Amino acid sequence: MRRAGLVAGVLLLAGCEGPTKPAAEQGGAGAALEKTAIVAGIITDPSKLDPVGAYASDTDRVCIVPQRSGFRVGASVDYGEQQGCVARGTASGSETLHLEFGDGCSFDARVDGERIVFPAIVPPACDRRCTGRATLTAVSAGRLSNAVTEAQTMRAPDGQPLCG
Repeated sequence: MRRAGLVAGVLLLAGCEGPTKPAAEQGGAGAALEKTAIVAGIITDPSKLDPVGAYASDTDRVCIVPQRSGFRVGASVDYGEQQGCVARGTASGSETLHLEFGDGCSFDARVDGERIVFPAIVPPACDRRCTGRATLTAVSAGRLSNAVTEAQTMRAPDGQPLCG
């Protein structure tokens, strides 16, 4: 009797492990729903995501322009009164965009076709691109345009091209 209980317990625990693959890879209802949403235009197909463009929110600006390998990227935060950040560098990827601003300031940002969102925690080296209490953490900006020319003309608070 104890052996039967032990076998049943092991089988129950094995069933609790859950799926090991994302829903889209399992081919189940989640994958079908995702495909339907992509076809309907509700969500962007991650395989066709192009992060190039100009992004902005109230005080945050991000530009992404193509270059030979990957992208040039610029980000600024301007709170006025010597409270701001300006970072220029390179990026690679699409849905997850790996940003390299140099000197140890590198991290992954999320792009969904409509917004770019920086993580809530960025390396301390990124603080060198900021003055006062401003930070590059959690920058969230909506896409203004996917035009390369608009991204190229975006300016930082210092008046210089952000993606220059």
